[in-house]
Amino acid sequence: MTQSLMARDKAESRKKGWLAASTWIGSGVLFFYHFPILGLAAVGGSLYLTFRWFMFRAKRGMRF
Repeated sequence: MTQSLMARDKAESRKKGWLAASTWIGSGVLFFYHFPILGLAAVGGSLYLTFRWFMFRAKRGMRF
């Protein structure tokens, strides 16, 4: 089964976006339950994943 390049890029972008969003939610949960040090570490990971998702979409000319 072959997929077009655009369909594969959209699917990969969707996966990257959900992963970034879920790490942001996890960071919020850590802050809510009073684990600020772990929460800050999770925010750093979330920023990195969000940047990777943004750059993936930007390099491929995808709309937001």
